[in-house]
Amino acid sequence: MEGVLTPEIWIAVAEKTKIPELRRTTRDEPDYDKLMRGRLAILDQHGLKLSDIQQVIGMLQPLPGAREFLDELRTLTQVVILSDTFEQFAAPLLKQLNWPTLLCHKLVVQNDRIVDYKLRIRDQKREAVVAFRKMNYHVVSAGDSYNDTAMLLAANAGFLIHAPDNVKKEFPQFKAVESLVELMQFIKGTLA
Repeated sequence: MEGVLTPEIWIAVAEKTKIPELRRTTRDEPDYDKLMRGRLAILDQHGLKLSDIQQVIGMLQPLPGAREFLDELRTLTQVVILSDTFEQFAAPLLKQLNWPTLLCHKLVVQNDRIVDYKLRIRDQKREAVVAFRKMNYHVVSAGDSYNDTAMLLAANAGFLIHAPDNVKKEFPQFKAVESLVELMQFIKGTLA
């Protein structure tokens, strides 16, 4: 979701709080647990609460064309967004995207303080794609970061969108696109 349909939440929080270490995302760090443990430590160090992050999220808007992209895609096929975001972050953005189905993780919160996070299952994006394929779905996936590559490998067709050069270089087997319009053309081609 983030980086493809919506802005990166952690980057927006970094900009609002002036904490540059929070700019680090799955585009930079392939180890999700290392990334999240670092984020939790930074939040604790600076006394940032869930409500502080939710306030920033409430000001965000989907990337240009994202809602239209999803609306058109839903006329062609079923759509499920697999994301490493959290339930407590997603609602304001989902509303603006016309409530697409989102499968994501959950934060552990005590007194407005984020103390941990719970994965649905390890490598949930890949596992979801594997499960969909076992049910004989033709799965087309797209993502922008290291945390998407296992999902892309498991899909019938996988695309990188808005991916940084380091990810494109490490995963040249995926067609890289730079716009939702271009992605839609490739998705339509794989569904034909």
